[in-house]
Amino acid sequence: MKDFNLPDLGEGLQEAEIVAWHVTEGDNVVTDQPLVSVETDKAVVEVPSPYSGKIAKLHGEEGDMVEVDTPLVSFDEGEAKDAGSVVGDVQPKGDVKVEEAAVEASGPAVNKAGKATPAVRALAQKMGVDLAMVTATGQGNVITAADVETAAADIAGAEPLKPLRGVRRAMARRMAQASSEVAPTTIMEDADLQDWAEGQDISMRLIRAMTKGCEAEPMLNAWYDAQENGLRIHNKIDLGIAVNTDAGLFVPVLHDVGNRSSEELREGFNALREAVEARTVPAEELRGATITLTNGGPLLGKYTTPIVSPPQVAILGVCRARDEVVAHEGEIAIRRRMPLSLTFDHRAVTGAEASIFLKAVIEDLAQAN
Repeated sequence: MKDFNLPDLGEGLQEAEIVAWHVTEGDNVVTDQPLVSVETDKAVVEVPSPYSGKIAKLHGEEGDMVEVDTPLVSFDEGEAKDAGSVVGDVQPKGDVKVEEAAVEASGPAVNKAGKATPAVRALAQKMGVDLAMVTATGQGNVITAADVETAAADIAGAEPLKPLRGVRRAMARRMAQASSEVAPTTIMEDADLQDWAEGQDISMRLIRAMTKGCEAEPMLNAWYDAQENGLRIHNKIDLGIAVNTDAGLFVPVLHDVGNRSSEELREGFNALREAVEARTVPAEELRGATITLTNGGPLLGKYTTPIVSPPQVAILGVCRARDEVVAHEGEIAIRRRMPLSLTFDHRAVTGAEASIFLKAVIEDLAQAN
């Protein structure tokens, strides 16, 4: 038999989840025929056959995790073809809507020591309780029978544990990475939209404002290398746009926004959105962001604390515009205002630099056109 191992799907990903098999054992296949759809941290990818031949064995069932360079399919016969890189359809799943990129961790403290008497361990096994998830209240950080019973009662009132898969697993990993690496600081201010002319394209205005911010303070359009303790400032702006789907959070990238016309940006924005909805987003459109925009749109909330995704150093959060009573030119007035929240990595960016960026964004948004 000839084994076909799961190939490297890019960006150093080490594993993938089997979503759906497109063949069964005993099938005869031809080169480039789709074998299986797998979900990585980034998206769903269709893996084609590198050989023509008969399927002898499928290694894994739907829902199983497969590591890179381990057998995926075994063939009875067939001539090998260059199996180098896999080219597949990147398919984010679910309906799309824009939202802010914020995640919080909660839950009981983990009892790493897991100290408990044999009787308590036996009780935990009987009640189906993982001692690692029990909060110890006994003297010397010892888990008591009451602790186990409390944990069992908590579990009984919840749905069974469901492992995070694909995009949600990646989201949890990135948020944990950001929490451990980034020194986040958030500044908040409102943009005044009262003078906007009719028919303004909100998305394009936000993209243009982000460009003005990066031009005013390039330090925020950068990647920070923690190992080298260095900052790489980018000459072009590749804007990540946080997008929520039922499968989890995606951040597709609109490339080189500073050198494209409004018409080109709108066309690119529409194409990206349509590709997400059609589940055909290319992998290159999901990586390489130099700064990120997250727009809560019609969702609730006024301000937010968006999370910077390393190696980026900044993310701008936008919430729903609203009419507010404010002091304007010495008088009380009702003005259209848009809340903005800028989070930056204080390891690489100063408060003054962040303020310069946000000031430029606000000034551009205040323009009539």
